[in-house]
Amino acid sequence: MELQNAFVNWFRNSSPYIHAHRNKTFVISFGGEAVLAEDFDHHVHDFALLSSLGIRLVLVHGIRPQIDQRLSRLNAPARFHHNLRITDDLALQCAKESAGLVRVEIEALLSMGLANSPMAGSGLKVASGNFVTAKPLGVIAGVDYCHTGEVRRIDSKAIQLQLEQKNVVLISPIGYSPTGEIFNLSAEQVATEIAIALKAEKLILLTEQSFKNPDNNQPVSQITTDEADLFLQNHPNMPDVLALPLKAAIQSCQSGVNRVHLIDRTVDGALLLELFSHDGVGTLISSTPFEALRPATLSDIGGILELIKPLEQQGKLAKRSREKIEMEIADYVVLERDGLIIGCMALHSDEQAGFGAIACLAVHPDYQGSARGKRLFEHVQQKAKQLKLKKLFVLSTQTAHWFIEKGFQPSTIASLPESLKVLYNPERNSKVLCNIIE
Repeated sequence: MELQNAFVNWFRNSSPYIHAHRNKTFVISFGGEAVLAEDFDHHVHDFALLSSLGIRLVLVHGIRPQIDQRLSRLNAPARFHHNLRITDDLALQCAKESAGLVRVEIEALLSMGLANSPMAGSGLKVASGNFVTAKPLGVIAGVDYCHTGEVRRIDSKAIQLQLEQKNVVLISPIGYSPTGEIFNLSAEQVATEIAIALKAEKLILLTEQSFKNPDNNQPVSQITTDEADLFLQNHPNMPDVLALPLKAAIQSCQSGVNRVHLIDRTVDGALLLELFSHDGVGTLISSTPFEALRPATLSDIGGILELIKPLEQQGKLAKRSREKIEMEIADYVVLERDGLIIGCMALHSDEQAGFGAIACLAVHPDYQGSARGKRLFEHVQQKAKQLKLKKLFVLSTQTAHWFIEKGFQPSTIASLPESLKVLYNPERNSKVLCNIIE
């Protein structure tokens, strides 16, 4: 029974993320190492699950170890400069062979539909093509990179067309020129440019290890682009396995991608844990802070209703209809965490009469105990001062003591302004509290 309850609770808690991610575009990049790993089929199962939940998927795979294996069998060296492969004629041939084989292997796994398997009934359709136009990297500081290239243009319209047809788009790190040349590309760069061109909601980079702070070996769960840039400056010797994805994340966010996730692909189920749990297991990079307090908008009404519904059922909050919240949305502020509303509060003010009423204070149970309620209150209190209100009132059934700690004093129904008296519900028997604003 305990296991059943844990599953039910997890599934219920994941529902806001399922709703938030539906019909969104995610670009997921993973290296050739992931393809060679014994558990790669687990990743494919997770990709299929994401697609079944209505997420528009673009998958970008790497081929570096596959090229190295082929060169080794030919007794040819793998040549690199500044972590970029020097793709001579032989290396290009190995790159073409590797890209073709890896793409076919991934397509085969995505096409599975055996009964009693995670892919049963998935019916995924996979689209690949010449979506990436490239140009040669050329000669840099005297080094000729030969057939190594960089992205010149992404055919975003063609990719969007495939996504609209509910196809999973699979892209190899190979680019083509208008003159018919073929170039070996960086998978991170391809994924980054695709995410930017598609204006994707998320770029997800499956890395070979977790992103930890070298100073204390602690995982970094969230970081802004400015903090990430400073982090790279302070740790110039960070291994490329983490530095390159971090640089890709910074570029993506600065170019309009909302969120970038670095996820250790060696952790089983890490992709699902990152996307469908409150705190995730990876590292989130964004241009703006991961959690922000801001004025509410009409698009937040669904999140506010979902947040306050349990409190209404427990009698802690008076019931509010969608229409009422919509009419009063300008009075609300919300705490948003990665697209989800985790806290809210309203200040209903009468500037002419010089008073305000605080209402609808709610913080998601998973985020209580971290002064978020205090943060909301202080924001609303500051707004009341800006409006030059003289008094603040609160009607509370179960949180009166919390407001008393914030300076409110017990009062009476008779002390309420007439507009608040008519709203008082005797059945709730709320405590009346008042605070004089100095």
